[in-house]
Parts: sequence; structure tokens; C-alpha cells
Amino acid sequence: MSDMHKLLAGGLALVLSGAALAGTATASDARTVTAPRAAGDLKTDIDAILADSRLDGASIGVSVRDAGTGKVLYDNGASGQETPGSNNKLETSTAAFGILGAKYRFTTKVSSRNGNLYIKGTGDPTMRAAEYDALAAAVAAKGITKVTGNLVADDTYFDSERTNPDWDPSDLPYSYAAGISALTVAPDDVYDIGSIGVNITPGTEGQPVNVAVSPPTSVIKIDNEAVTGPAGSASTLSVDRTNGTNIVKVTGSYPSDAAESDHLTTAPDPTMYAADVFRNALKAHGVQVAGATVEGTMPSTAATVTETQSPPLSQIATPWLKLSNNPITETVTKAIGHKVSGRGTWAAGLAAISAYLKNNFGVDTSQIKQTDGSGLAATNKTTPEQITNVLKAAQQQSWFSTWYNALPIAGEPDPLVGGTLASRMQNTAAAGNLHGKTGTLTGVTALSGYVTDPTGEKLIFSIMFNGYQGGAPKDIEDKIAVRLAAGHTDAVNAVRRAPSGQRLECSWTKSC
Repeated sequence: MSDMHKLLAGGLALVLSGAALAGTATASDARTVTAPRAAGDLKTDIDAILADSRLDGASIGVSVRDAGTGKVLYDNGASGQETPGSNNKLETSTAAFGILGAKYRFTTKVSSRNGNLYIKGTGDPTMRAAEYDALAAAVAAKGITKVTGNLVADDTYFDSERTNPDWDPSDLPYSYAAGISALTVAPDDVYDIGSIGVNITPGTEGQPVNVAVSPPTSVIKIDNEAVTGPAGSASTLSVDRTNGTNIVKVTGSYPSDAAESDHLTTAPDPTMYAADVFRNALKAHGVQVAGATVEGTMPSTAATVTETQSPPLSQIATPWLKLSNNPITETVTKAIGHKVSGRGTWAAGLAAISAYLKNNFGVDTSQIKQTDGSGLAATNKTTPEQITNVLKAAQQQSWFSTWYNALPIAGEPDPLVGGTLASRMQNTAAAGNLHGKTGTLTGVTALSGYVTDPTGEKLIFSIMFNGYQGGAPKDIEDKIAVRLAAGHTDAVNAVRRAPSGQRLECSWTKSC
């Protein structure tokens, strides 16, 4: 079993463990929390929670429904269009399971013709240096020791539009806005595709810090101006790549007694990054490439040398949804477009998602505007009502349990179980119970999902706040969710006020 398969199998085991834990926690909470009180109905309680002054002037959308019947239990602005942030992934991921299927796998193929060696991708987000090394080993095992022509990287399964035009340009050097390519590489085990690791350790005091790139690649250049500071001193380390360049500048001071500091920066060209990693692997296995590394198209008459397939979508869903991975979402969006129309583009993928939601889930897509798959663009729009339509309809699908268990679970500290909800609603009736999707952009916060109340009834809910002032008031979302889980208002006092200043999904900034 490869390391990749071990990781995903392990992650899936954790999720399934979390699912069992969720059932246990729900039953336990039903026995140990204060019984539901007659006083304080749902409308009164949620209205009181929403009276928080931090929401003054904000756009509020909240929908709570019975998961089985769809009956509306609470509605406050649920039909109003809001920017959803990563709640967009609920629409994209359900459509992906419906269109691509839980068993869908991405393929990467190596072929040869006329002295050239070709590598063609279909967007596999699980390709790390280890996977490219395995491909190179397979090439060498075929007796190939020299490529007399070029190494040709074929990314034509998708179009050449790397970043979405609606993304904020200031986000592009960061891993959550990495460029999308059908041929890509991840530097880590959570598949931050299209990004490169920049790993920094202190040197001798007063001397430059040590900088390593992971995986090793020549597609970026390091400009190291950072120095090693005295032991115990404050770190002022900064790692930045100016958009449009391949120069990563490392500046500041890093204390001599500090541990390794790991950073990610996006690759200027994810296709050539992947090809460079593969070429390095070929060299390590004794395969010499005489020509250049270029982009091109694999001829249909090329002879297949070897190929590899990703784990199924059902397993990729765990790191994808738990950690709200944007590049995986956009890759899946383009893969949907290619499957439905033969065009691996945002336009084709989003059109297919919209049609699926309308025709299979009964979603009113006139109320939805998707400009990307992940929700990174502030131009995405949806309504809490339509999100709960998605949540309700998904329950009837054969793949529902897999998708449901891939959602973050409140209060579960393991990142492959709790995900972006790992540190939220701990020690409440929602912990180990609520499965949901978070969403955060500047002035945008959202939480939608499933929760079981003390009577054993499952509820679906969607909460969206736009245009509030200050930091994201996620504790208000949590109070509503805990009220749903506990059945009474006393329990909401256990929810801590959210820290100020949060403007991005916590997993994007590694602060969950």
C-alpha cells in the first residue's frame, strides 16, 4: 500500500471513527444535557441570539428545517442572497458525487513517441513527489534509460486559465488560491496542490537562516535575506512571492533556538512545476532526458509506458472537505466540466453543477450564482433556503453517508475528523454531533449542515452573515447550532466568543 493510500485509508478510518463517535455523543448528550424546557421556543431563542450588536447593519440569513420532512422550523431572511464563502463547496461537492461518482479516479499517464516522453494529467490532486517517483521507477523498470527528445507535459485535459478572474489578485501567492492545472503536484499529505513548501531552520546567530524547498524544484528562486536572531528573540520571518514572478523572498529575523518553520507559496506555473518534479525523479532512477522540458500535447498514437490512478473521490473527499481545500474544489469543478461537455473549464463545470442541482435536487438555481467552485470569489451568491434544499436532497443519495462523514464534525480535535470545526463547540451538545461546512471571507461567515436534537430528530440548517463589522462572529453561529443540539438556551453559555480579526477560512491560514 502506498503512503498516499495509507494516508487516505487512515483518514477515512478516522472519519468513520468520528461518525461512530458522533452517534455516541448525540445519545450521550441527550441524556446528560438539561432536558428541553417548555419556555423559550426556537424562534424566541434564535431571535435573541441574533440580537447581538455585532450584527447591527449586517445581512442575516438563517434557515432551520426538519431533515426528514423539510418542514421549516425557523426562517430569518432565508431567501435572501448572500455571499457564502466556502459554503459554496456544499453545492460543488454534492454535484461532484452525483456527476463524477464516489468511485471516480483521476489518471496520470506516461507515453512515448518519436523520442519524446510525455506525461499527461487529468487533475489528480493526490500527486506528490512520491507518486512522481513511482512513475519514474516504472519508466526505468521498462528498460528506458535515455529519452533522446523532450519531456513533454500535457495539461490539455483542462484549459489554460490557471486562476479564476473573480479571485482577489492579492490572494494568488497563497496556497488557498493556487493555480489550477490538469498536471499538478502537492508538497504535503493534505494535498495543497500547486503549492511549494518553503522550509526554514535557524543558522548560526547573526548568519542567514537555512532555506529548503520541498519538493526540490527549480521553478522558483529563493532570495534569502533573513538572518538568525538570538535565542528567545521574536520571530519576524516573512516568506513572500510577488505575483507574476518566480522569486520567493525570505526576510526578517528567526531565533536560533526555534524549530523548523514551514511555509507554502504557489507555483508560478503548476504544470512546469509538476514536470520538473517528474524530471528530477527520472534522473534519480537513472533515466536521462536529453532534451528540454516543454508543454505540449500527447499524440493519440503515443505508446503507453505506465500510468497511475488516484484513490477514489470517496477517499479524496476527507482532506478536501474537512480542510476546505480550494484547489481540489476547483480541480473537481473542471473535471465535472470535462466529463459532461468535454471541456475542462470553469464555465463548463459550473454550468453542469447548476444543471445537476436543478434537475436532481430541485434547487432553484435562479437564486444561485457560482463564479467558482470553492467560494473563494466574493461574487458567489446563494441563499440559506437553497443550501438547505441541497442538504435535504443529498440525504436520499447512495453516496450520502460517505459525503456526510467527510464534512467537518464540531469539537473533534483531529484535523481529519473535526477539520475546520475542530476547535468549535467543544464540550457542548453539538460536539461530535454536528456535521457542517464553514465559510469565511472578509465580511462573510457561514455555517450550514446537520445536527441532531435531544429527541433524536435530525435538523438541517444554514446560517449566513454578510457585511458585519469587526471579526467574524462565529460564536453566534455556534450558539444557534448548540441551541439546536441542546434544545434549550442555557447551553449556549458554553460557547466562547469568537476571536476578532478572522477573515479567511481557518484551514487556509493553518489556525484551526
